[in-house]
Amino acid sequence: MSIEVTDTETRLITGEELARMGDIGPCELVEGRIVRMSPTGSKGKHAVVELSVGSYLRAFVKERKLGKVGTGESGVYISREPDTVRGMDVFFISHERYAQAKSESFFDVAPELVVEILSPDDAWTEVTQKIREYLSIGVRLVWIVDPRTRRVYAYRTITDVREFTEADDLPGDDVLPGFAVRVAELFEE
Repeated sequence: MSIEVTDTETRLITGEELARMGDIGPCELVEGRIVRMSPTGSKGKHAVVELSVGSYLRAFVKERKLGKVGTGESGVYISREPDTVRGMDVFFISHERYAQAKSESFFDVAPELVVEILSPDDAWTEVTQKIREYLSIGVRLVWIVDPRTRRVYAYRTITDVREFTEADDLPGDDVLPGFAVRVAELFEE
């Protein structure tokens, strides 16, 4: 069954229906409704930082055979009926959690680490909502990377947050023991 994008304006859809639509452009599913997302601006800074963070994580994870690292707005279920699917900029998921995934479309198991790269037009109220959602499904660590201020905020809970500047090393904590990268390196072009 093919679903027209215009049909989604009048009824709620599921994550599986969204996945079957194919490439409809950048979007997330929030409580059964498609929310369109603009391409990131700032002359590619978002993409450069996303690749940088993903590369450092992938090198560390691959060498130790810890799991998978992905980028590019990979979808993860936040809730069902109505479905909410968020697009993660970068994620790390262990082999153990990955083996528990059942969905063929989007992750139905929470990664251990989710990284969101801020865009110039991101509102902190929306970012905070995403942090709450990720933590509510079992994500253990959320990094919010701000290319404008060149800082990283590490959330264990909504109130347990640490700020890292360019001079600091960003640790993987108990999610990725032994991982550390100088924050300034994440912003090098």
